[in-house]
Order: sequence, then C-alpha cells, then structure tokens
Amino acid sequence: MPANSQFDVIVIGAGPAGLAAAARAAESGARVAMVDDNPHPGGQIWRASRSPEPWLRSQVEVCSGARVFAAPAPGVLALERSHGELELKYRSLILATGARERFLPFPGWTLPNVAGAGGLQALAKSGLPVAGKKIVVAGSGPLLLAVAKYLRGHGADVRLIAEQADFGALFRFGLGLVAKPAKLIEAIGFRAALLGVRYLTACWPVAAHGTEKLESVTLQRNGKTWTEPCDYLACGFGLIPNVELPALFGCRMSETGVAVDENQQTSEPGIYCAGEVTGIGGLDLALVEGEIAGYAAAGKPQDARKLFAARESNRKFAEALESAFAPRVELRNLPQDDTLVCRCEDVAYGRIRQCSNWREAKLHTRCGMGPCQGRVCGGAVEFLLGWKAESVRPPVLPVRVGSLGKT
Repeated sequence: MPANSQFDVIVIGAGPAGLAAAARAAESGARVAMVDDNPHPGGQIWRASRSPEPWLRSQVEVCSGARVFAAPAPGVLALERSHGELELKYRSLILATGARERFLPFPGWTLPNVAGAGGLQALAKSGLPVAGKKIVVAGSGPLLLAVAKYLRGHGADVRLIAEQADFGALFRFGLGLVAKPAKLIEAIGFRAALLGVRYLTACWPVAAHGTEKLESVTLQRNGKTWTEPCDYLACGFGLIPNVELPALFGCRMSETGVAVDENQQTSEPGIYCAGEVTGIGGLDLALVEGEIAGYAAAGKPQDARKLFAARESNRKFAEALESAFAPRVELRNLPQDDTLVCRCEDVAYGRIRQCSNWREAKLHTRCGMGPCQGRVCGGAVEFLLGWKAESVRPPVLPVRVGSLGKT
C-alpha cells in the first residue's frame, strides 16, 4: 500500500465486525482500506480458519501487520509497520477494535502456564502443544466452553470447567435460547463435545500454586475448597471492549463501551464503531453492526436501515448474556495485599487500594503505566475498586521512538 493514501472509508480491525463493515462499504462503491495489527484477517474468533473468506471477496485494500498509534490531524491516521511508518487519509472511519479478556487477580495468577482462556486457545492455534496436558478452564462466559472444546479436540486432558455464574442464572439464560434455535444448537454441540468433563457452576479459582511454573489450582464452590493438579489454567472472566482508540478520537462512552447512534456513528461525525467495542454481544451482533456501519459510512443509510431489526434482536441476546455471566461480588475478595495487580510495574493490590482513584494510583505506584498501558490491570482495578481510566494519550500502543518523531 503506498504512503499517504486517500480512502473513502478506513476500517480499523479485521475481526468479524471489521470484515463485515469493509465488505459492505466496498460493495457500496467506496474505496476501502482495512488495517489490522495481525498478519492475517479474521481477528481472535476466526484466527487460523477459513471463515473470513466470504467477507474478503470485495475490493478492499488490506494493510496487515500495522498498528494505528496516533491521529496527527483530522482525517489522518499514523500507522507503524515492521518496515516503517505509514500515513493514511480518510473521509469516514470505522473502528472495529474488538475486545480483550478480563483478568481478575488472585494469588499465583502470574505463574507461568496461567493464561487467559482465549489466550491459551490462541497459543494452541499457533502451535503450542496441548495434547496430554491437564488443563483447568475457569472464569465466566460461553468462551469457556468454546476453549475447552478446542483444547479437548487437540488432545488436551480438560479436567474441569469452573463457571463462576450460578446454576439459576444459567438456567434462565438457557430457557431464553429457545427463541434462538441456532444458539441453542450451538450450546448443545459444545456440551456434547465435552461429555465426561465436569462443568461446575458457582465455582472459581482462589489460588494457583507452583514453584517455577503452575502445578495446581485451588477452586472454591459452595463454601468448600479443593486443589486440582494441572499443567495449564485457562482463566478469563468475560471480555472488555478495546475503547482506547475511540477515546483518542474523542468519542463519547456509554456504560457498555463506545456510544453510537442508529447508524453506528459515534459522537464524532464521520467516525463509526461496530462490534464488541460498543458492548460485548457476540459474533452475530458484531457482524450486523459491522454491516450497518459499512453501509452508513459509504453513504447508504437506506441499506443500513434494513438491518436494524436484526441488530435489535441480537442486542437482546447480548443483554441476556451480560446478565447471566456478570462477575459475582465474591471475586473482589480474591487478591491479597501482596497479590500483583499491575504486572508490568510489579504493583501489589495493597499499594493500589491505599489510593483514592486511578490517577492517584498511577502517580503514586505507576499502576497502568507499563507497556500494556493498563489493558490488563485497568479492567481488574475497575472491577475491584470501581475506577475508570480518565484519559488516553498517544501513542495508544508501544511504538518506536522514530515513529513518534514523524507524526
């Protein structure tokens, strides 16, 4: 892709929402570029699969292995690639930056072989051998089932799945799936693939143990605890929208993510958001939001309007999902004073909770000031103490000093 390229629509993020947005915008006659920091499109959900192909048949210029780190002027993006910098110009911008796993700290969570649920699945897809390994999958949400199914399908010995939500919440959620036959069939398929694997509700990890790496995990259920030997602990408590880039553009936030109107447009004219960045809702909602954003950004609001009903149906499912798998308050008691919360700067929970807000914690402890810029500890601190990050400044991702000098 040539430097200083001008496009009608630029899509940031090549996951399901971004792919759908780029395809619909291109079909509408717009010149479209799609930017993603991974080597191949598909995002986390379609990593190493052929699923993205139907969305790549349109004339979309794909810029892989590139990260947007700043917006030096209106309508301009600054990107960094392995072999240099790139500047792109746009008329409309669609941010489909997706989500990341929420990690909640507990004693031992920094041991080697304790990983995010989706993170361990991604490592396995990238070649990490899991055959014969004893694995405990813990946390919350349907992702646990998908991860357990994948790992078991690749020879792992999945010891159990520990879901922190209680049985009543999951039963009500299951009843709601009757109105979503495809989702119900998918859920049944997951359970069928995991026959023989214990699925424990109202259960969560309280400590991981090991010397040089993970050896076992202590779990709690119904007021009782026990220790389960394992080689890996795949642990994630739902997802958090990646709102850093929209915040850099000044987009207004809602309780669930980036606030958007009926056309997926943010508070900033010409900037749209689609997918998990507007609120965690799953694949189907991400796709339809991406399509709406793509049509709207390309100047085809009448085509976008035809998808409003499908989006509303999927939003109701997303609300039920959030209600069923919301983290329980007991999880706030997991970290001890000496439990690291900010892994980048080695800041323990005891130091953080002596502060009164996120800004004070950053100033006094450097919490959130390491390479991840609060992407790991930020979600944990928000859940544990109710603090939200107050500002986002460029660069939103680590970049070379030379790249900064060119913006």
